[in-house]
Amino acid sequence: MCDTKNLKKWARSGRTDWSLNRRQFAALGAVGAIAACAPAVRGESGEQAGDSENGLAEDAVTIATPDGTMDAFFVRPATGAHPAILTWPDIAGLREAKRVMARRLAGQGYAVLVANPYYRDRPASQFEDFADFMANDGFQAVRPWREQLTADAIMRDAVAVIGWLDAREEVDSARGVGTHGYCMGGPFTVWTAAAVPDRVRAAASLHGGGLVREGDPQSPHNLLPDTQASYLIAYGQDDDERDPEAKIVLRDVADAAGRPAEIEIYNADHGWTVLDTPVYDEAEAERAWARMSALFEDNL
Repeated sequence: MCDTKNLKKWARSGRTDWSLNRRQFAALGAVGAIAACAPAVRGESGEQAGDSENGLAEDAVTIATPDGTMDAFFVRPATGAHPAILTWPDIAGLREAKRVMARRLAGQGYAVLVANPYYRDRPASQFEDFADFMANDGFQAVRPWREQLTADAIMRDAVAVIGWLDAREEVDSARGVGTHGYCMGGPFTVWTAAAVPDRVRAAASLHGGGLVREGDPQSPHNLLPDTQASYLIAYGQDDDERDPEAKIVLRDVADAAGRPAEIEIYNADHGWTVLDTPVYDEAEAERAWARMSALFEDNL
């Protein structure tokens, strides 16, 4: 999981401008690429929405949860009903990089909801991008917000969000739900699958931390048997160096539980899949995106 060691290493890299990453990523997104750079129109919420001429519609939405009102970003094909995917952001929260990524996924035929995991404390966006997070002591700022994101809290959120999605006419509730999460959002995907096992059919953890928490009955690895999802668990090479046993534990538990799981160490460092991080690695990010896309295509 992202920690102060990552931040210090990233600060030394000197990379702060992610505009080129955004253009390259969008260009690979077919329908989603067009919508990501399209002129804006108004959605039902009154916020700016993606240009429906290019195949997508998007809104800033709010969702009632047991803990309050979550704000979120919802993007989907402009017509029809489609499988839903719940996105859990990384430590820097819901921001434009996550919207760009969601548009690309929606362009592949999904109704994508990007949650603001910090809604109990602050509306999104808390940070403009990862450079803003790093420049403004983001790790310390989010610490009290993260402390509220327990397994129970995320599972309550997941039930509320998936219920909201299933009630939307843009969502095909006869199809399974997918979820994916980055960094701290990695374990949230397993908690989501455990919270709504009859709906969640695919879960992807991208450089997720804390998937194996020894002595914790709510550790994601302990909850895998309570789910009905197939998994992609993608670790960075430095993640694996820090905790080389995690992949072995996850493999053993997934096999024992009969849960299909692709568990792989990628040739990149923690954070490599996210556009605005200093360690974004296009080649390995695209490889992870392809594997995640296959997971969703095969199971939703």
